[in-house]
This record gives sequence, C-alpha cells and structure tokens, in this order.
Amino acid sequence: MQSSNDTDNIARIARSFVEARRTGTALPDYPGTMPAALDDAYAVQDAAIALAGGKIAGWKVGRINPPIYGMNRLAGPIFATTVAAANGAELAMPVFRDGFAAAEAEFLLRIGATPDPAKTEYTIDEARGLIDAVHVGIEIASSPFPGINEHGPSVTISDFGNNNGLVVGAPINGWHEVDLDSWPVELRINGERAGAATTATMLDGPFGAARFLFEAMAARGIPLAPGQWISTGAVTGVHPVAIGDRVEARFDGRLTVDCVIEAR
Repeated sequence: MQSSNDTDNIARIARSFVEARRTGTALPDYPGTMPAALDDAYAVQDAAIALAGGKIAGWKVGRINPPIYGMNRLAGPIFATTVAAANGAELAMPVFRDGFAAAEAEFLLRIGATPDPAKTEYTIDEARGLIDAVHVGIEIASSPFPGINEHGPSVTISDFGNNNGLVVGAPINGWHEVDLDSWPVELRINGERAGAATTATMLDGPFGAARFLFEAMAARGIPLAPGQWISTGAVTGVHPVAIGDRVEARFDGRLTVDCVIEAR
C-alpha cells in the first residue's frame, strides 16, 4: 500500500512530465523524488498515461543493462500522434530542444491478434504467432528531462520510457523465413556511421521483446490490440542527436529509413 506522500509524489511527477511534453518545455531537474523501484516508476507512467489521454499506437521496449529486480527490459507507450510513416519525402521528427534527444535503429513488430489478457507467460513461438508484420524503423527517444538516462531505468520508465516518436519504414517481406538476428544494422547521423550491430547481441532478439511486452502488459492489466506497434529495442545503441541532424538507419544493406530532427 502506498502512503499519501508516495501518491502525491507520483501524481506530481506524472503531472509535470505531461505538462512539459504538452508545452514542449524542458525540465532541468527531475520533478519529484525519483522512484527507486520499477513498480513505482510504472505507477508514475500509468498516471501520466491517464492524464495525457490520446490513443496509444504501440509500445517501446528497451533494455535494462545490467538487469535490476530480475528485469532486463522496460516498456513505455508510443502515442499515435508521434507515429509517422516514412514515404520517401523528408520526414521531420521533433525532440525537446533543451531536453534529451536520441535516435535508435529498431525492428518494429505489428500485433496481429489480441493477446489473452489472462495469459502471463509466453514462449518465443507463442509471441511470434501474435505478430502479423515486421518493419524497419527508427525510434525517437526524447524527454523534457535531460538527465533521463543518467539515473537508471526507473527514471526512464517514469517519463513514458523516454519515447517521443516512431518512424515506420518498409515492411520486411517474408519475415517468417528471415533470420533477423543475422541482419547487419547500421545507423548514420549526417552521413557518418554512429553505430553498427545485429540483434544477436540483444538478449533473445525482437520476438523476445514481444514476449516481454505481452507478459508485462498482462501483469499491469493493460490491454493490447491488433495494429499496435512494438519497437523492439535499439540494435546499434542509443545515439544522441541535435536539432537539424539527419538520421538514416540501414538494414541488411537493402532497406533504409531516415528522418531529420527538429525542435518541438
């Protein structure tokens, strides 16, 4: 049971982040007592989701390294207003001018069937069976609080998991027969390579991220729906960006997705 002080702190943090995101205002200092436990951080996230309103178009999954409280991943909502489809034209994605801003190359999974809300454990194959499409993409990580990634996963969770946008790139045709873990992924900023890797280094890969999300949302009592996206984690790392930067993610040397960073 949470004390009134805990409840007040959760409400204050949630309200501060929602208002800062609504107005595009930076928060130089964390707006309350930083949550120590993941459950407290998700309580802030839940309160902020309720305050923010709006349609949730998906969920980002990020890695916790090293694991904490037995958890090696975290989740945060992706709101529909921040999702953009790459269409070959120059696509601008906003970040907080005086906050934190980064870009991440990611595989995006689309949920094709409603997960059973009472099911709390999945195998990789069961998780894969609920997916109906895989795309390449870029997650825009940005927060009004510039120190969001310096204080551990609880602080990251408390501000929507540090998500501020999703660029949905081309679909991967025949993804059922593709070994995504073998695909080389590269992220470039202003034409310079910022990182390169494969998902073989990412725990149990993109579908492991889906398994985590299905289990985590069932535990939190949050329903998932067909059509929602799962941004499965930064393949090449979290790469800081500045306003005006051009970001390009390359997958297997064949599929690319790009955007330019702008101020909110």
